[in-house]
Amino acid sequence: MTEKFIPLSELTRFRPALSVPEVLTTPDGQLQDALSRPLHDLRISVTDRCNFRCVYCMPKEVFDKDYQYLPHKSLLSFEEITRVASIFAAHGVRKIRLTGGEPLLRKHLERLIEMLARLRTVDGKPLDLTLTTNGSLLARKAQSLKDAGLTRVTVSLDALDNAIFQRMNDVDFSVDEVLEGIAAAEAAGLGPVKVNMVVKAGLNDHEIVPMARYFRDTPHILRFIEYMDVGASNGWKLDEVIPSSQVAQRIQDAGMPLLALDANYTGETATRWRHAKSQDGQGELGFISSVTGAFCRDCSRARLSTEGKLYTCLFASHGHDLRTLLRDPQQLPDLAIANVIAHIWQQRTDRYSELRSQNTAGQQRKKIEMSYIGG
Repeated sequence: MTEKFIPLSELTRFRPALSVPEVLTTPDGQLQDALSRPLHDLRISVTDRCNFRCVYCMPKEVFDKDYQYLPHKSLLSFEEITRVASIFAAHGVRKIRLTGGEPLLRKHLERLIEMLARLRTVDGKPLDLTLTTNGSLLARKAQSLKDAGLTRVTVSLDALDNAIFQRMNDVDFSVDEVLEGIAAAEAAGLGPVKVNMVVKAGLNDHEIVPMARYFRDTPHILRFIEYMDVGASNGWKLDEVIPSSQVAQRIQDAGMPLLALDANYTGETATRWRHAKSQDGQGELGFISSVTGAFCRDCSRARLSTEGKLYTCLFASHGHDLRTLLRDPQQLPDLAIANVIAHIWQQRTDRYSELRSQNTAGQQRKKIEMSYIGG
């Protein structure tokens, strides 16, 4: 399958027009898509910029010094983001994850977190408010993020070996600085910290065992992610994917037996395990197997890009423009926008990962880059 990279500045040509239904209904928190999947999670990208150039996400060959990022006026304001989030909460969303790019590059992000932390679910509970980061700014921001109302953080760390880590992020940033950020997050009360490792054959797969051993006796949750064909700029090849089953086997073959754990909730992306010899709830592992164990059938996640497009799948080829509705001169009420979102979700049939193997050779498919809509 041949894929096409879509520059962010050109995405408007793929944007379907949105219209407000004539008959408006009040959200009841029970929204489902065409495959009876609920809407429980919203991932919000707050910036398209990142200070890393990870080979599987924003490779330097594409995102170079001449790459045109979105101008500030194109980004959703904090007020617009909070408005959309409140509408999604009315539809049943219980968890919001802030992503990027690198979300901590967005100025005054703590103010947005404070605004989102005031929102409530349909049953009156606080939202589970989380953030995914590369960890580069986490040590200095962890406490202010917690004070603003953030619940937890997930940190990307693809190796403990500095040379490999820097080869993957393609910038001069050390592992120790990321580990400092993880420690600061835990100390600030943002735990348990999840640590994501994308495993790519021939690049960092020999770091699987060292990573498992390093985090074994910590409260952090290490998650191994199969290298995915997100976007079209990372040159993804199936033979560069190491199945989660093989990752787990390598860990056990290294003298670290694992025990299976029950899922925390329906639709959880990672299968849960723990080190059999770990005590006091430490040593949890997760395996995210989008390639070999697709979880589309339980996917309850929507994604809002930094410029206000709604995506119903990580592997989407187009988004739905909510920003135009938010900035409509007629000042559309929340109920109108809620009904537009409901219509989009009710038509949702996405299950790309389940159908990946059925794509015919030579088929061309445009896909949005992960840095536009978050992982």
